[in-house]
Amino acid sequence: MMKDQNAYNYVLRLADNCLILGQRLAEWCGHGPVLEQDIALTNISLDLIGQARNYYQYASELTGSEKSEDDIAFLRNDREYQNLLLVEQPNTDFAYTITRQYLFDVFHFHLLNELASSKDDGIASVAQKSIKEVTYHKRWSGQWVLRLGDGTEISHQKIQTALDHFWSYAFESITPDELDQQMADAGIGADLSKIADSVKKEIEAHLREATLTIPESTWNQTGGKTGMHSEHLGYLLAEMQHLQRAFPGAEW
Repeated sequence: MMKDQNAYNYVLRLADNCLILGQRLAEWCGHGPVLEQDIALTNISLDLIGQARNYYQYASELTGSEKSEDDIAFLRNDREYQNLLLVEQPNTDFAYTITRQYLFDVFHFHLLNELASSKDDGIASVAQKSIKEVTYHKRWSGQWVLRLGDGTEISHQKIQTALDHFWSYAFESITPDELDQQMADAGIGADLSKIADSVKKEIEAHLREATLTIPESTWNQTGGKTGMHSEHLGYLLAEMQHLQRAFPGAEW
């Protein structure tokens, strides 16, 4: 029997962001621009999938063990995933991957710092374990934003193109909906209005340091949190869920 439906859905949001972005980064395995960055991308992917697993294990507890972590992670359809639209977008090229990663990392870092003091011990525990990893993720992706933005003419052009593309996806993360607000009011979730200014200021200052032009548009893509996804998620899930659906009962 479900212990708390709102808490369950909130944990799914946290888990799904990590799982879907981890899956995207895993697509770089063996395809990185140089060996060191191939390994870095794979390690970040493993960090995120590990974080996702911790959240799914807790989500399973919230269901009263009606569903296993594998059931929750792999046996939902696309409308049941609550990840941000940003993290499901295709890799396209290294500049796109870096830009997507950096925009998520800054949000993720500030989010976890808030969740570390959550009144929900399960959420707080995962957040506290994850902060060190995410601090590295943010430093790594931030350094690459600087290298590409303030690098060659071609690298600058490529990451500017990626930034222009992702800008409308950048701040769904800090746009609260009813569930975000309920969890924040209960002291369980992060108060997105509290971290929004810090997230935006950090991102914009870093982009300027990288000599990039901040897009003027203030329009945000939304819908991921409530299951309204882009066409890209379905293709990603088809690949990610194939083993579990072909061989029911397989475990991580």
